Amino acid sequence: MTKKRDILITEVALRDGSHAIAHQFTVEQVVKVAKALEEAHVPYIEVSHGDGLAGSSLQYGLSRTNEFELIEAAASVCEQSKIAVLLLPGIGTMNDLRQASNLGAKMARIATHVTEADVSAQHIGLAKELGMETVGFLMMSHMAPVEKLVEQGRLMESYGADIVYVVDSAGALLPHQVRERIQALKQHVGVEIGFHGHNNLSLAMANTLVAIEEGATRIDGSVRCLGAGAGNTQTEVLVAVLDRLGIETGVDLYKMMDLAEDIVAPILSVPQEITKDSLVLGYAGVYSSFQLHAQRAAKKLGIDSRDILIELGKRKVVGGQEDMIVDVAAEIAKKKLEKTAR
Repeated sequence: MTKKRDILITEVALRDGSHAIAHQFTVEQVVKVAKALEEAHVPYIEVSHGDGLAGSSLQYGLSRTNEFELIEAAASVCEQSKIAVLLLPGIGTMNDLRQASNLGAKMARIATHVTEADVSAQHIGLAKELGMETVGFLMMSHMAPVEKLVEQGRLMESYGADIVYVVDSAGALLPHQVRERIQALKQHVGVEIGFHGHNNLSLAMANTLVAIEEGATRIDGSVRCLGAGAGNTQTEVLVAVLDRLGIETGVDLYKMMDLAEDIVAPILSVPQEITKDSLVLGYAGVYSSFQLHAQRAAKKLGIDSRDILIELGKRKVVGGQEDMIVDVAAEIAKKKLEKTAR
């Protein structure tokens, strides 16, 4: 008999973690991770390119393996765990969502910038038609006042979303800001509330616990912290902490520990930690997936990647504007050259 779960966890390492390894997941890796997550009784496993369905491109980063192969492979080894996919309208299409559903995806997470929920209506509607559990995913939630966040959450609810998420894409929110946002959504939105954190300011766990205190029941985690920037709330640690608090997740802690140590750790070329670049992401409020792009541009042009990220933060550049990273880097390099020539 399945225990009642107080909190439902979505494991995002096979999507958000794609950023950390430059979208190089193989079918074998995805199968091993998904199978282990199924055995650990994790209820939802998100699988797709880091930028969602159809994200594989020169702008966002080319995948080593077609994501639909990865989705199908994960679904093939999961009977109880449900496969989730992320879709950003304007990147992923309605046909991509249909294909993911046909391959076994049971949850659609429709993601927009925090002020642009109106572009999600058709995709949320289609996900519902397909019989998928549907999430409204409000990214970069630190960039809008609480009132705006509530307005956008209510729009997603009106389109049919079963759950509305506060998404701290930059890892920039402080605990009191998470509290304000979750409280407001709980008061004004009638569906379940979720929280997705990043650890760029070392606050992912604290922010997640605050979200839970205020009534969030859907929580994202990434095993071994495998995610963009400094990663997400670390799933195996979260399960342990919630168990200490008497909060039921239904997830097997030992099996999550073993998965983290034996399967996921070898996938990482370097350990997930708060580096100077990931720290700047949170400090400047920059989309976590920009880190690798900024590092590459900085290396090519001989400048400091932190300068790129700080400038992107000043310009309030958001996901989908990755082309701005190279433009900003070129401007900084030009100014540096001009200064040297004086």
